[in-house]
Amino acid sequence: MCGIVGYVGPREPTEILLKGLKKLEYRGYDSAGLALFYEGKIKIKRCQGKLSQLEQEVQNSRYCATPVQNHFVGIGHTRWATHGKPSERNAHPHQAGPIALVHNGIIENYASLREKLLSKGHAVSSETDSEVVALLIYDHLKSGCDFEKAVFLAIQELIGSYSLGILCETEPNKLIAVRNGTPLIVGVGDHENFIASDIPALLEHTNKFIYLEDHEVVVFEPNSLVIKNIAGKEIKKEIHHIQWTADMVEKGGFQHFMLKEIHEQPQAIINTLQDRVVKDKNVLYLKDLKLSEDEIRQIRKIYLVACGTAYHASMVGKYLIESFARIPCELDLASEFRYRDPLIGEKDLLIVTSQSGETADTLAALREAKKKGAKVISICNCRGSTIDRESDSTVYTQAGPEIGVASTKAFSTQLVVFNLLALHLGLTLKTLTPEKAAPYVQDLVRLPYTLDEVLKKEPEIKRIAEKFYKKKTFLYLARGMNMPIALEGALKLKEISYINAEGYAAGEMKHGPIALVDEDTPVIILAPKDKYYDKVLSNLEEIKARAGIVIALGSEGDLHLPKVADWFIPLPQKSENVMPILLTIPVQLIAYYIALKKGTDVDQPRNLAKSVTVE
Repeated sequence: MCGIVGYVGPREPTEILLKGLKKLEYRGYDSAGLALFYEGKIKIKRCQGKLSQLEQEVQNSRYCATPVQNHFVGIGHTRWATHGKPSERNAHPHQAGPIALVHNGIIENYASLREKLLSKGHAVSSETDSEVVALLIYDHLKSGCDFEKAVFLAIQELIGSYSLGILCETEPNKLIAVRNGTPLIVGVGDHENFIASDIPALLEHTNKFIYLEDHEVVVFEPNSLVIKNIAGKEIKKEIHHIQWTADMVEKGGFQHFMLKEIHEQPQAIINTLQDRVVKDKNVLYLKDLKLSEDEIRQIRKIYLVACGTAYHASMVGKYLIESFARIPCELDLASEFRYRDPLIGEKDLLIVTSQSGETADTLAALREAKKKGAKVISICNCRGSTIDRESDSTVYTQAGPEIGVASTKAFSTQLVVFNLLALHLGLTLKTLTPEKAAPYVQDLVRLPYTLDEVLKKEPEIKRIAEKFYKKKTFLYLARGMNMPIALEGALKLKEISYINAEGYAAGEMKHGPIALVDEDTPVIILAPKDKYYDKVLSNLEEIKARAGIVIALGSEGDLHLPKVADWFIPLPQKSENVMPILLTIPVQLIAYYIALKKGTDVDQPRNLAKSVTVE
């Protein structure tokens, strides 16, 4: 949520900042702005709305920076509203006297700080908590502190989460950045340095990054950067080389990132399986799982915790682990987990799932579990993220950068990792023999090629979407391990098309949702030929009896389902462990093409952010 970009170096930074913010649009935002030095004074340009509006204002006003000692300094921001409605005056950067800053996060004690500052004669011009931070630093400057000291004193008073990029007119060749609770990374260039909320913003300029921890401060000056802890002591940090390229975060000829990322799923799964499965021997190698056989045998219970799409992946994970490893699993929304004082302890394992590795609620759940003595495994797509660093071990999804707000390839690779993890646990505990595991492993190995076959159904799925895009309500039904995909399909449709959609276990239809069914209600039923098939067919008949429109996703060769459904999409029939992944592609494409037909913003749906870094 929110995007921060900052620059110190020999190049005029306006275009660098705007391009960086463009790469962070997926995080969600409602306004944008820049702060640059012009003839020694901070000059701010900001506006409500899309970056294109800011770009136009910059061009019309010939907004630019002038150098200080042959170097330029600038910060940029895209805001996702928390305190104060979207507006120009609430947009960042905020300025107080000689201080200008951008902020991502929430200052929990901003009200008391604001009252204190007002009582000292300071004036506020916005409704935000962020402006209070700028005023607080300015207040310390007025007492005689230099820029750096004023920042250190101010952050001692803050309660909450914050990433900050700060400029000061009294020291115009300096940029100070602070991280606490929300992500901020340092990009290390050639005689230039950067800050950003996420790696894609800077890939055009560098592949060398430093991951900041909470309560770390970076002081940038021309040709130098110094990192300090909250006590002001200088610390050394490792520079990480990232293998992602700038091309990986471009659309590559697709109309939207979401569609590109749907089509990237076969390759993402190949990358996720690489070096983890020996297909001829049906052997698994989870080298990144730091759990010994003894530790696995001692597991009493597994807690699966996540948010949104990752929660649906965890739901599939519960089915897989309980089926293959016979370990009891408890599923929790991360936003609820720590507030119920969970009964988790030393013999328990927590598995958290997060694409970004920065999800605030999930991170809080991780810390709660570790405080109670549990081991923590994370399933994550971003090396070096906070969740990755704080977990006992991380099993990485090798999805590459995912830019579309609605998760696609991250979700399918999370399902693959849960498969690998469940199989590994089952084989270790001998609840699963190698012979019994063989067909499951083989279907995993063949999965990328099977998904290529499913993607060939795209024209048919597009026709269905174009027929039903005007409908007001959709229902998604399934049973067993496929039920989370019904929930995920409904979520995708809601996220990007703004159509009311609900996913249910098919057996729950008679307990309320059937009241919604009429001749104007499309019902998407996931009905592969598995042990639930006959039961799902019974639910289908109940819908048809009430004139509901049935769109069925089923197995190739099924002769009955095409006769009773209004629309039928046949999919390859594979082992139960991979069917949720095969069913995922059609529900993603249905949501995409309905949103496309409705004309909504597919990659940046309203009110949503890719990475939810505040509670």
